[in-house]
Amino acid sequence: MLKIGLTGGIASGKSMVAARLRELGAVLVDADAIARDVVEPGTPGLAAVVQAFGPEILDASGRLDRPRLGAVVFRDPERRAELNGIVHPLVRERAAAVIASAPASAVVVQDIPLLVETGQESSFHLVVVVDAAGDVRVRRMVEYRRMTEEEARSRMAAQARREVRLAAADVVLDNSGTPEELRRAVDRLWEGRLVPYARNIHNATVAARRGGPVLVQHDPDWRRQASLLMGRLRAAVPGDILAVDHIGSTSVPGLDAKNVIDLQLAVKDLETADRIAPLLGAAGFPVWPGILMDSPKPGVPDPAAWSKRMHGNADPGRPVNLHVRVAGSPGWRFALCFRDWLTSDPSAREAYGAEKHRIAALHASDASTYGYAQDKEAWFTNTAGPGMERWAERSGWQPPSYASSGSGRSESGGRLET
Repeated sequence: MLKIGLTGGIASGKSMVAARLRELGAVLVDADAIARDVVEPGTPGLAAVVQAFGPEILDASGRLDRPRLGAVVFRDPERRAELNGIVHPLVRERAAAVIASAPASAVVVQDIPLLVETGQESSFHLVVVVDAAGDVRVRRMVEYRRMTEEEARSRMAAQARREVRLAAADVVLDNSGTPEELRRAVDRLWEGRLVPYARNIHNATVAARRGGPVLVQHDPDWRRQASLLMGRLRAAVPGDILAVDHIGSTSVPGLDAKNVIDLQLAVKDLETADRIAPLLGAAGFPVWPGILMDSPKPGVPDPAAWSKRMHGNADPGRPVNLHVRVAGSPGWRFALCFRDWLTSDPSAREAYGAEKHRIAALHASDASTYGYAQDKEAWFTNTAGPGMERWAERSGWQPPSYASSGSGRSESGGRLET
């Protein structure tokens, strides 16, 4: 099952997107609609709201007077939090029941206006944000909802800031244009990403990757994307993950790289890695068969010490390599030290970048990146290994230790301190 969190600021056009996704075949869980249902006359929800806000928030027929209640809560953050504390648990309980009844292969879209405000980003495979500039949204509320500009801006101020919402997004749908343009964007998202993503999760298959290595300029947004992914991994297996780290070239500022995010998940042993594999698969990271070891480096007599488990992302829109390694193992240490060395040493970073481009040119016409990866091993062995060990000795770098607390700190880049 693919779980999508859909959100957007008031008057962004989120409801249009939700309706279109439902037309295309998604199972839609509408938090607004559920929020209305759980405070219908005769419900425990309405009784709790009346107890908190008084009988004056009811209309003559005994139903909730939403404009009157809105006038109270949108002026007072504490009263708004009190209302949310009553309604949100009821909404989540009802939504969970709907999701539990959906087919295993379904695309489930949860339409949640306050998804970011309530900290639910890690609960979904993808967060889709419908976006429009503030002035556009104010104009829509004034023209179509008959609000004053002051009322419109008050409603916007009660939600997360636009930049906060965008920072939580895997996908941003721009609704500054026409409804037809938005509809076409939703259709492209559905056909090109959501449908194959759901199929890959259902079949426990890593999204297909084709073609040789293509290096691109470092994208500062890789760090944010890695942080979102790591949050989902921690949420998927909270009791067995010691740490999740952003590693590899995309974790090193200024280094050109393939647009593939590498993550390292630390566990206490490989038995744990095998036990949590189905949970990682359900979270969108199925096992990548056939990759069980790193290439051993000189000085380590036991090749088995380099054993790992490899997972990839089922999402065709965001390639990810997930290396599951035992904390304290040589491969685990190498990945962290290599990242931190390149981040700290511009000359090492430049040398590795030049080597990457040289080898990428040799394999540009390949059908996969296998040859590119294999040809880099000589540089790792002859240059990276000795170079980073000299740097580690000079700088006093040490890998993190998880023994004292039973859980490790997770970083998206930069040096790790013990």
